[in-house]
Amino acid sequence: MPVKVANFMGRFGWEMQKRFPTLSANSYLKLQFLTRNGMQKKYIDYFLKDPENPPFPNVVNIETINRCNSNCAFCTANVHAEKRPFKKMEPELYRRIIDGLADWGYRGHLTLYGNNEPWLDDRIVEFHKYAREKLPDCFIFMSTNGLLLTVDRMKSVVPYVNQLIINNYCEDMKLHKTTADCLRYIRENPDEFRDVDVLIQMRYVKAVLTNRAGSAPNKQAKTKIVRETCLMPYTDMWITPDGRLGYCCCDNFEVTELADVNKVPVKEAWNSEAYRKFRESVRNGRAGNDFCKYCDFIDGGLRMDIVAGILKGQSTTAEASQKLFH
Repeated sequence: MPVKVANFMGRFGWEMQKRFPTLSANSYLKLQFLTRNGMQKKYIDYFLKDPENPPFPNVVNIETINRCNSNCAFCTANVHAEKRPFKKMEPELYRRIIDGLADWGYRGHLTLYGNNEPWLDDRIVEFHKYAREKLPDCFIFMSTNGLLLTVDRMKSVVPYVNQLIINNYCEDMKLHKTTADCLRYIRENPDEFRDVDVLIQMRYVKAVLTNRAGSAPNKQAKTKIVRETCLMPYTDMWITPDGRLGYCCCDNFEVTELADVNKVPVKEAWNSEAYRKFRESVRNGRAGNDFCKYCDFIDGGLRMDIVAGILKGQSTTAEASQKLFH
């Protein structure tokens, strides 16, 4: 597949983020809440039709190491704001999670990524290889800031992923040398990348985005309760390096726990009593959950595209994924 370099709304969008950061962020969020709230409610109704056998998560996120090497102003995982005790997933735990997904018959999206940079884990290629062998029908994607990426590292992981996303965080709309080197190689050797989708996203490193449940360094939660619901409890499984399932990516400090895959299989964890209560608390809006009620986080297009495909009659996450990317 051809490599794509994307920049949301081009130069105009970039300048809006720089010159009017709060206005830009709030306008985008308001538009998204208005346009997708109906679809979110429909998907939640679909998800809860059979409480004993809920659908697969659309995306399983496994954070194998809880560190990042970037300085993004909107993230508590940046090198200046990090407060989490260092954690690195044990190989045995990782294999247990992947084996559990295989036994479950999982065929959705999988990423070895959370609030971190995956290339800080020197086992990341080996872990992707194991996931591909055990989960041949999964859509596996890697998301990286590209700062540690080299052509050789890129080539080493490409056989095991369907998509490589490079988020080029910067202030000047220019590619980092590491990313530019990889882009040049891809364009010169397209046959090596015919089976992988490579997306390079230009990202403003000082952007104001969402408040991430009050944890974002440059946008703290205030007192406004967010009335809209949230899809994350119904679409995403978030696994921390020690095997606990947290609420979502907005739990940057890893203080929530819905299950522990050291103690129960991932299938059982996905429908734990704590998970059920959590989903019910935000079913009609975030006001019913103290952690979520001021959070204005809203996910990008991927999960809504999957949700739309499922609601149109595609019976599985895998089928919706195949339509999106193949």
